[in-house]
Amino acid sequence: MNPTEAIVEAAGVGYAMAITLPTYSALVGQEEKEVKLYVTEVIREDAHELYGFTVRAERQLFELLMTVSGVGASTARMILSAFSAEELRMLIATGNAKGLAQVKGLGPKTAQRIIVDLKDKALKLDLGGDPTELPLGGFEPEDQGVKGEAVSALTMLGFAAAASGKAVDKILKANPTMKVEAVIREALKML
Repeated sequence: MNPTEAIVEAAGVGYAMAITLPTYSALVGQEEKEVKLYVTEVIREDAHELYGFTVRAERQLFELLMTVSGVGASTARMILSAFSAEELRMLIATGNAKGLAQVKGLGPKTAQRIIVDLKDKALKLDLGGDPTELPLGGFEPEDQGVKGEAVSALTMLGFAAAASGKAVDKILKANPTMKVEAVIREALKML
């Protein structure tokens, strides 16, 4: 097994399956054990390919992404390796094309097309919780207050969640009583 492929044995036959990085992380250490994967078969003129996911929502988003013009199986897998299912749904729900376009090989036009084509469909997926309130890396859902609001606002503006979190932490460390608006303004100067 490597980060992009797993060999799965079923009824004595080994199948090579393309996987995402979150699926690889879930499978590490499970090598000789029985695992459950949600599989999608992609049929092209020159190949039949299998894609495996440990989470059903990831497979559903993979299949939705492939319905968008200009997004193939490898691009969909790259997107799902860059973002968790919840993070991707949040990017689509909030219309964050800039954040989505950070994926290697995904331009701004294709990112915008993904958002336009999938916004309603992605919102209907049952991933648990409200998609517009999901965290995007760097902080937990219970982390509310100034930091949570500031990081959330910055990610919706298209800045990377990790960089936003670091900038907000630095600002709040220097002045812990700042209001959200002031923190966001200061962070915008730093990013």
